[in-house]
Amino acid sequence: MTDNNTIAIYPNKAIVNFEGKDFLGQIGIDFRIFNALQNAGISVGVISQQAIENGISVLVDEHQAENAVECLKEEFRNEIQNGIVSQIYSIDQLSVIGLVTDNFNKILSELQRNKIFPLLLNQVASAGRVNLVVAANQTDKTKNIIEAEIYGKPKTVHLALIGHGNVGGTLVEQILDSAHDILQRKRIDLKIIAIANSKTIVFNKGGFGSDWRQKVRFSNMQNTLEDLYQFAKENQFENLIVVDNTASKDFVKHYPELVEQGFDIVSSNKIFNTLPIADYRNLRKVLEKNKKKYLYETNVGAGLPLIDTIKLLHLSGENITRIKGVFSGSLSYIFNNFSVRDDKFSTIIREAMDKGFTEPDPREDLSGNDVARKLLILARELDLINEFEDINIQNLIPENLLSISKEEFIARLEELDSEYEKVKKGQNEGYVLRYVGDLHGDLSQDKGILDVKLVSVPAHSALGQLKGSDSIFEIYTESYGENPIVIMGAGAGAAVTARGVFGDILRLTEVGK
Repeated sequence: MTDNNTIAIYPNKAIVNFEGKDFLGQIGIDFRIFNALQNAGISVGVISQQAIENGISVLVDEHQAENAVECLKEEFRNEIQNGIVSQIYSIDQLSVIGLVTDNFNKILSELQRNKIFPLLLNQVASAGRVNLVVAANQTDKTKNIIEAEIYGKPKTVHLALIGHGNVGGTLVEQILDSAHDILQRKRIDLKIIAIANSKTIVFNKGGFGSDWRQKVRFSNMQNTLEDLYQFAKENQFENLIVVDNTASKDFVKHYPELVEQGFDIVSSNKIFNTLPIADYRNLRKVLEKNKKKYLYETNVGAGLPLIDTIKLLHLSGENITRIKGVFSGSLSYIFNNFSVRDDKFSTIIREAMDKGFTEPDPREDLSGNDVARKLLILARELDLINEFEDINIQNLIPENLLSISKEEFIARLEELDSEYEKVKKGQNEGYVLRYVGDLHGDLSQDKGILDVKLVSVPAHSALGQLKGSDSIFEIYTESYGENPIVIMGAGAGAAVTARGVFGDILRLTEVGK
């Protein structure tokens, strides 16, 4: 059939399915099928009793499929009349792919992850030879996956990037800058095949290059997921990953649908993981059913290895008793600087915005909602069923500035100055301001206590010594007692977050390897 380093492809095939009851295992059935088709001049590739329940599948050339069906209907006319054979029909436009492998289960798993479900399998275990039948329009996709899995061909990963602002745009540049090196070192070929924002989407079958901004700028194609699905289907892309670098509340609602369409998900968008717990759990079920992954390490701590650490501790049986710290790199920068400088509060906020530390609307940070989402995400990693409404949040924005437009709010930032100057001067000597998240209470129960608030702490404490836009997380466990596991580092910035997203993408490329 084929040697150990090649894949044989036989196009223009069809399967004739022969369904019924109480006839499987009867002596002579296979002979009658083979003999009838041979007498009609029809070549038979494979006869299988494993493809369908209570049935037999026969592989023939596509141009002979119709004749094969009529031939078998004539041969089994009595069985059809007696109800023993229920139907005989053909499935056309198929290809046979032949290969030699000693680990076909690995290949089959990777094919299924990519929404390829062979219609017929024929395996000679002793020789490691396998024939599988797939839809003709999945032939190239199947071949690419097999070659990457067992023959050392670079694994092509197709990326659809949603959002190309601060983080998204930086991520595109990081991928393009590193793509050649990753191909050489890891045998992973990263191709950005779609870039979208809230209004438009642009596609490139061969992958975008350094001129991506120009192509995006001149795109007038309306952004719809249906177009993305159709584009992926028409080109039969394998190893699809959608990367969400938006802050969209609407886009996250499509995550289950994206998984059903064959996409893994990487997201810096925190919103999905803070939706009602029913939605949170449903996505995990959809992911499991479709053998897909959803990675979101940058949801908390930007590029810091926080979520993975908490997952590992929890899965290992470690009893986490409390998590607290400065969760927001944006608010860390604001209060670290405001506490020790003579500048006005509004000046520091504008500075943080200019550096790309805040969300596009800084009220997302100042309201405490961003910290609250992060705290809730960590709570749910511990299997707590808290909802967003359970969180006690101190909003730093006066009520009269809550409902105005983003532009007007930014123009009126100076209205915050007098209030926070009073707060700063009202502290004890040697204390500084920090905006913290605190998950505590009996975390062995269904729900924990989640507090998000502005506090005054000693300048010499771990929280008080924080600098720049760094974040700090203290993880208290039963084993470590009063000595927490401390994770500290850069907690904001487009480059740091994009690098964390990039890391999640690369981790996904290892799935199945």
